[in-house]
Amino acid sequence: MDYPPLRDYGVIGNDDRCALVSRTGSIDWCCFPHLEDASVFARVLDVDRGGHFAVSPTAAHESNHRYVDRTNVLETTFETERGQATVTDFMPIRNGREAGSGRGRDDGHDYAFDFDHEGDANRFQQAIYRLLECDRGDVEFGLEFAPRFDYARVTPTFERVADGVVARGDDRSLFLYTGSESPLDDLTVSESDATVSGTVSLAAGDRWWTGIQYGGRGPLSSIDLGACLDGTKRYWRDWLGTRDGAPGTMPERWYEAVVRSELVLKLLIHHETGAIPAAATTSIPEKIGSDRTWDYRYNWIRDAKFTVQALHDTGHEREGREYFDWFADVARTDPDEIQPLYSLHGETGDAVAEQTLEHLSGYRDTGPVRVGNAAAPQQQLDVYGTIVQALYETVQFDVSVPIEDDWDALRDIVDYVCAHWDERDAGIWEFREEQRHFLHSKLLCWVALDRGIVLARENDLEAPLEEWKDSRAAVREAIEERGYSESAGSFVQYFGSEEALDATALLLPIYEFLPPEDDRVQSTIDAVLERLTTDDGLVVRFVDSEVREDEEEPFLLCSFWLIDALVLSNRLERAREYFESVLEYASPLGLYSEKVDPDTGELLGNFPQAFSHLGLINSATYLSRALEVDGDVSPENFDPGHVETLFRR
Repeated sequence: MDYPPLRDYGVIGNDDRCALVSRTGSIDWCCFPHLEDASVFARVLDVDRGGHFAVSPTAAHESNHRYVDRTNVLETTFETERGQATVTDFMPIRNGREAGSGRGRDDGHDYAFDFDHEGDANRFQQAIYRLLECDRGDVEFGLEFAPRFDYARVTPTFERVADGVVARGDDRSLFLYTGSESPLDDLTVSESDATVSGTVSLAAGDRWWTGIQYGGRGPLSSIDLGACLDGTKRYWRDWLGTRDGAPGTMPERWYEAVVRSELVLKLLIHHETGAIPAAATTSIPEKIGSDRTWDYRYNWIRDAKFTVQALHDTGHEREGREYFDWFADVARTDPDEIQPLYSLHGETGDAVAEQTLEHLSGYRDTGPVRVGNAAAPQQQLDVYGTIVQALYETVQFDVSVPIEDDWDALRDIVDYVCAHWDERDAGIWEFREEQRHFLHSKLLCWVALDRGIVLARENDLEAPLEEWKDSRAAVREAIEERGYSESAGSFVQYFGSEEALDATALLLPIYEFLPPEDDRVQSTIDAVLERLTTDDGLVVRFVDSEVREDEEEPFLLCSFWLIDALVLSNRLERAREYFESVLEYASPLGLYSEKVDPDTGELLGNFPQAFSHLGLINSATYLSRALEVDGDVSPENFDPGHVETLFRR
């Protein structure tokens, strides 16, 4: 079997559990009990050893899939010569956060989930349900259930039970539900290849449920699965709210992309802590054949500022507040111990230590397969500015946030920046080879000082303001004198370089370090357009760097940064053109990975990628606001007063 392209995968999930489902009906990636735990299916990382759970017609067929409108419920439709059938995949969501019961209506059906204790409620969510329906004619489906515990390091044993099969490996179990009166024919348990297989024949109007339950058999075998499906649809639609149609001047296509991005983010949010991982997968390569394969199932501090903006812009105040609480806890740590990334439960050390899984070949035979991330103990000075900016942003959106409660911790962070801003670090791209004075890190140190001063002044909070102002001035002087290259006509990746250009320079006007009309800002944008940007508006991260070789694959978030910088420059037509172009690179389901091949449109890197979807939300809302002010502006008609900054002051 070949590896499906990432564009052929959909993602389903709930409260920090996700699964990738291929267009051919195979679940090829899933971890239980949480996203950061070991996989039970990992065929996306090794087509032979990884494990999967597939249902698809036994006859030749064509297939396509779509999400049920405004939900994370996935429908895959199969066409054969004899008929048509649909497989509906979803992870159930109990109504509310506490054990108990919930009631509601959707599609004309009542639903209710009742649990005796918290354990039942948790197990309810450790499941994937699959509904097979024959729409016309007749269709025979084949089923293959091949779990592989602990990243395929443990081969299961199987036990037949009345309503299915239980797979066990070490202290873990996975229950395959087939029903007590199953139409499944020729159910076979093969111990030699550790696979359960069978067929089921459906005629027009027939329906059959199957699914898996992690850690036990109940309540999968005892609940009303049809009502559960209806309730899950209702949950997603209720969470999105009652917004009908695109707001303001936002085109419907943009609005649909924003809604899908919201739903992706909600899939990734960990319900216990509010943390948001960078992506749902590990080790999908940034380039086929390269060793740039990283585990992204952790929460990066640097994502905070963009996350806060996106959640509040889309009206999800509760999630924004929970995320605030998560990184506010991080901020209370000794600044010297703050790390760039954490587990979704806030852990460091062994919980995120990197190891290589030599027994897995990697996506499209590109390894190594890594779990954990060695960037965790790096010094990345940008994290401090990110924390201060995110807290600052949250206060702007929600005046009820008691900034006084976190002020001591925030003041310690700003003091730390005063003492350490002029040190070398690993930078935003987490270079493992060497440390430099990266411009982005210095910019975020300036942000920490600037926003700290503003927060202290506006809230009458105690702070060594003169010392902070002196340090802020010193950082500004260093950036302006050592970070700009006259020969390149641009701010550069690190101090002292003449030619190394980095897309992070686009953030200088976005963070209000310099006004967008500054000649150096405009020449930097022009240099990015000339040297980093494709004709379609896709932006690579850097070029001509001594730290690492150039990358050919554009980084999607950088494309959204360029769009935002163009908006600030009032180059609205080009910003709109590029935004429309980037939308074309989404998968048919509206999903983005980390990178994209501009020649083939192939998605690359971990998938789906939170950073890409955050960038889309922010650029769509930001560009729409600007277009409401100036609906018809040529790139030459520059008037910075027409647009506000992305991060409000």
